[in-house]
Order: sequence, then structure tokens, then C-alpha cells
Amino acid sequence: MRWVAYSPGSYLNATRSFVRYVIPPSSGRWMSCATTSATRRWGPETLAGLVHDLGPHARATTPAEAAKEGDVVVAIPLRNYPQVPTEELRGKVVIDTMNYYPQRDGNIAELDDESTTSSALLAAHLPDSRVVKGFNNIFFQHLAALPRATGADDRSALAIAGDEHEAKKVVSEHLDQIGYDTVDLGLLSEGWRTQPDTAAYGVMYAVNPQAWDQGARPASAVEVAPPPRPARCPGHHVGPQMSRPTATTRIGQP
Repeated sequence: MRWVAYSPGSYLNATRSFVRYVIPPSSGRWMSCATTSATRRWGPETLAGLVHDLGPHARATTPAEAAKEGDVVVAIPLRNYPQVPTEELRGKVVIDTMNYYPQRDGNIAELDDESTTSSALLAAHLPDSRVVKGFNNIFFQHLAALPRATGADDRSALAIAGDEHEAKKVVSEHLDQIGYDTVDLGLLSEGWRTQPDTAAYGVMYAVNPQAWDQGARPASAVEVAPPPRPARCPGHHVGPQMSRPTATTRIGQP
């Protein structure tokens, strides 16, 4: 299996730390890396550091070339999703790690009024791909610190959401291989449950919820699974995105 990571050039430092734990070099999996910049400022050559970190199974390429090769694609961040190739990803599993931060991404009307989710936007852009939400609610340092062997008492879980069972099975198998159990939230529309400022957004993995860089703690599937969606009532707005924190104080990944 070959993995593909998309990132705008301006996020390469954050991506370098994130991707190496989502697709660890020790896994021995082949991986292609590509930027999603619409300009020529960020070409494959700017990924040299990331490729070096990922080891001999990684190489840098263009988005279109990488999409043709990749079986599973990590697409980041939200404001760049229109630049993700469509035809080349037909039939592919696409892991959506994106979060919506208006301060960074600009205001997106259908997310601000909570009529849809960020994953639904990507799925609409990739109508023939198999989109699964995942990895968006864990700080990259916690992702690196918490892998455990299958069956370990202190094994953590990560949440996913998607419309296709087989696609979610592929992602769940990868999570198991890198040391995590899976919490299946259901359909892709339920991915809002791990979006910024929800109970499942990152804090359960932090020793100190106010300072995520002070260490990680395990979070089981029972803890990661969010409570049932509350009923709407007059004067209380509950929706897929809810309110959002600033982009600079949270996950540390797009």
C-alpha cells in the first residue's frame, strides 16, 4: 500500500511532525508526498526535509502524480481542499484530517451556518472517492506518544466517520497497525462530533487540557466515543461544527 500526504508549502514544518506519526517510517509502507499550492512557489523539492524524515520508502512528487499512486490519501488543510486532484482519486480512500478555522481559512458560509461539515465539502469535491474522517482531533505529540500493542489495557482509540464500510475498514486496519483502536462514529455527516470545540476534540488525550504540550494520557474507546447528539431546542443552537477556537492554540495540525 502506498500513502499520500498533501500539504501547502507554508505548513511543511507542522506536516513533517504530523505525517511521520500517521504513517511512521517503521511501518515500511511506501509513501508519496505532495504540496497543494496553486503556485509554483512550493514544488516537490520543498518536501526534501519531510521525505528525509520519513525514510527510504518516501518520495516527493506532484499532487496529480501522487494521487495516481496512492491507495489512501491524507488531505490537509481545509482552505486548500479545492486543489486536491479529483480524477486521479477516483475510487481511492481519502482520509480527511481537516478542521475549519475561520481565522486561518477565511469564512465559509455553509460551515458558519452549520448546514454542512468540512468533510462533506471534501466529499462533494471528490464525488467518486471514499472519504473517511480521521486524525483531526489529536495533537501530533499525543499521536506519537500513545500507540500501544493490540489488547493493551492502556490502548487509546481514535474516531473515524464515513459512509462506506469497506473504506472505514481500511482506515481502521491502519489505525490498529500504528497502535490505536477505532471508534466508528457512523456516517460521514457525524464527523462534526470531533470538530473543534466539541468534547471529543483532543482534550481527552492531554495530561493538561489547557497545555497540550505537557504530555499525553491514554483515552480508551469508551472515553473517545462522544455522547448522543442533544436535541435542538429554542435558543440553543447545536450543529455539526459548533463554535471554533483560534487556529494557533489547538491541534497543531491543519
